[in-house]
Amino acid sequence: MTPQLEVRDLSKYFGGLAAVDGLSFSVAQGSIVGLIGPNGAGKTTAFNLITGQLPPTGGDVRFNGRTITGLPPYEIARMRLVRTFQSTVLYADSSVLENVLRGCAVRQRAGFWSGLVGSRAAAEDEAETRARALEVLSFVELDAAASELARNLPYGHQRALGIAIGLATRPEVMLLDEPVAGMNPEETARTARLIRRVNEAGTTIVVVEHDMSFVMGLCQTIVVMNYGRKIAEGRPDEIRNDPAVVAAYLGVDEDAVADGA
Repeated sequence: MTPQLEVRDLSKYFGGLAAVDGLSFSVAQGSIVGLIGPNGAGKTTAFNLITGQLPPTGGDVRFNGRTITGLPPYEIARMRLVRTFQSTVLYADSSVLENVLRGCAVRQRAGFWSGLVGSRAAAEDEAETRARALEVLSFVELDAAASELARNLPYGHQRALGIAIGLATRPEVMLLDEPVAGMNPEETARTARLIRRVNEAGTTIVVVEHDMSFVMGLCQTIVVMNYGRKIAEGRPDEIRNDPAVVAAYLGVDEDAVADGA
């Protein structure tokens, strides 16, 4: 079966420094895949390459069998491959509902001119978009806060709103960049439940996260990066006991770990 998302020998150099170096992995439809590694491993750069925020130095990315390397981010989003960001990227002075409506706009049918003249198509599109936004807010359990300003939401709810904005585009694959960073255990558990529900509703998930217990409990497959390169890939139980992964995270000599020293 063709992978839904395939990264092939992807590289990104800044001057002489390889931020991502020959990275390859694939993501099956309906799966939850973790991309992990120490600080500076190249995980967020990999996300930026996949979603068009950065041009690669080499390699390519395929989505549903089509090469998307070099496409601008808005085209990739319209193809239903979307991402969230480490920071809470929200329109802070807009309402929660308005934030989600902006996400819905990615897939609006009516063009600029038809909207300008108030056509019937534009009115129908607006009504459908608002209904979609309210549906998404209900799904992430933020419907009661629809009229609140985004800046006034608790931190965990702001991160849930970021996921809601992504969901508004009707994604097939969603890339989540550190979705539980800075959260307390209760918020982390709530976010894990939300991500599982998103996945069960039909969206494939790729997640970058530093919280190892979160990743191990959430993902079916984990890809481990260090210094821009993939050093391991497998099930959580395999990754947990992989000598190269232990060495990367603990900063010990990999050969010594492998020899049992």
